[in-house]
Amino acid sequence: MSRTHRSVRPLIAIPARFSATTSALRYAAEVNARALIEAVWRAGGEPASIHPDATDVPARLARFDGVLLPGGGDLAPHRYGAAAAHEAVYDVDDLQDTFDLEVARAALESGLPLLAVCRGLQVVNVALGGTLEQHMDSDHRHLVHPVTIRRGTLLERAAGAEKADASCYHHQRVDRPGEGLTVTARAADGTVEGLELTGARGWCTAVQWHPEDTAHEDPAQQGLFDALVQAARR
Repeated sequence: MSRTHRSVRPLIAIPARFSATTSALRYAAEVNARALIEAVWRAGGEPASIHPDATDVPARLARFDGVLLPGGGDLAPHRYGAAAAHEAVYDVDDLQDTFDLEVARAALESGLPLLAVCRGLQVVNVALGGTLEQHMDSDHRHLVHPVTIRRGTLLERAAGAEKADASCYHHQRVDRPGEGLTVTARAADGTVEGLELTGARGWCTAVQWHPEDTAHEDPAQQGLFDALVQAARR
C-alpha cells in the first residue's frame, strides 16, 4: 500500500530559501517562513524543506506527494530573455533560480500537485517560456488589496470565492504568460494575480500574493493550502 493511502500526512516539498542572517542558529541558513509551514500543517500536510541543489530533481521529488514553491528574491532577468537588469532587481541567486525552475518543470511534467506563491508564480511562468516586467510603476509591496478570481478555475474552487483580499509583497509581475498558462485572477490595476496551466497532468495553481500571511484568519487563503494537501492525498 502506498504511503498516501495510509493514515499519514501527505509530504509537501518546499524548496528552502537562503538566509544570511539567522541569529538563533549562529550561521547562515536554509529556511522557510513559519507562516507557510503552519498553513501546510493546518491543512493536514507534512511540510518538508528541501535543499536547493538541481541534481536529479525529478528523482528527488518522487518521494513527495505535493510541492509548494514559495516566495523569495527576484529571478535573474536573463532567465526570461531580458538583455539587462533593472536597478530595482534584488536578491538574485543563480543556484536558487536553477533549482526552482527545475522543480517547477519536474512537478508539472510528473503531475505532482503544485501550489506556487509570489516568486513561485513567476518561476512557473518563466519555466513555461513566459516573461516578467522587472519593475512595476505601482508597487505591490506591503499591500493588501482585492483580487478578482475567474469563475470555474481551480483557484476559485480552492478559495471558495470570486473575490479575495490578497496580501502582496512584490515589485515585479507577469508580462507575457508562459505556454499553456491561463490568467485566473487580476488586481484592479490589471496585474496578473493568478495563473493555471490548461490541461495540466495534476492539480496546479499559482498566485502572485502571499496567502500564508492571512491564512490563519481568512478561510479563502487557507483554502489554497487545503486544496494542495487534498490533491496530494489523491
